[in-house]
Amino acid sequence: MLSAIVTLMVDSMATSLYSRRNNSNVVKPDDDHHHHGHVAVSTDAEMAVVGGGGGGHFHGHHHGGLVDGGAKDGSQQLLRYRVVAMVLELGIVVHSVVIGLSLGASNNTCTIKPLVAALCFHQMFEGMGLGGCILQAEYKFFKKAVMVFFFSVTTPFGIALGIALSRVYKENSPSSLITVGLLNASSAGLLIYMALVDLLSADFMGPKLQRSIKLQIKAYIAVLLGAGLMSLMAKWA
Repeated sequence: MLSAIVTLMVDSMATSLYSRRNNSNVVKPDDDHHHHGHVAVSTDAEMAVVGGGGGGHFHGHHHGGLVDGGAKDGSQQLLRYRVVAMVLELGIVVHSVVIGLSLGASNNTCTIKPLVAALCFHQMFEGMGLGGCILQAEYKFFKKAVMVFFFSVTTPFGIALGIALSRVYKENSPSSLITVGLLNASSAGLLIYMALVDLLSADFMGPKLQRSIKLQIKAYIAVLLGAGLMSLMAKWA
């Protein structure tokens, strides 16, 4: 619960910072253009011809604000996608290190085999979700490569760290249980918040799902099925 609240704070502050930085780069329109004539710059401009013959003149009603509003909404949505991608990356990275640490420190072969299988499916689904968020964020190639790199190396890093600490690391010791429990709780709260608030709510409240009850029911079934399968994999992970 505390992790989810902290994630809410980070999410809100990051969105605010991104928005302020974006707004500071927007050039305000010159007032002289509004006082010395109206120019139709959009396809929605309404033109009326007054008079007859060749002496007619035009009155233009400018509707460029609609275009500006649409561009602003698109910019805000892009900023939101970027915040979601960064926070989700943070949660998955922490979670992956903990999983790798548990796998590397384990000395029981009966535990390792099912854990590896569960880990492969787990990381695949997490990678698909994170990849979709990174794609929506429209980052440049370098930033995409960095985010993919960190996602790819955190689990192997955790495994290597677990192997290195296997002699001093005791799974059932109080300090180990507290450390792993805190890390798991932190990443769990972060991921649950991101899934419900930033990912699922955006889809379920979108116009596509709101227009179709059948599509909503199918989406509910898919969410419950996915949650059930991930919970089942937690038995071995």
